[in-house]
Amino acid sequence: MSERANRIEIDKDEVRRDLMKLVLTIVELLRQLMERQAIRRVDQGDLTEQEEEDLGTSLMLLAEAMDELTEQFGLTADDLNLDLGPLGPLLPRDR
Repeated sequence: MSERANRIEIDKDEVRRDLMKLVLTIVELLRQLMERQAIRRVDQGDLTEQEEEDLGTSLMLLAEAMDELTEQFGLTADDLNLDLGPLGPLLPRDR
């Protein structure tokens, strides 16, 4: 067997896309958790009107940035939803 036969061919673009997919999956998971926590705090009345407005704006901008990045890398929301086997999908399917 030649040394060349033992080499693994790596597509740099595919590696970059897969890495971005992993990073965006983690960011999306954190975004959804932050959104749920924000809703709880609003429902509990823990925030001032200005804090609610700032939080809503921040979450909206983060969602827009996620949409832009997934589009830029040719990914969909389903691409970011890792299948955890018997545990089901990582992210809720409601988005």
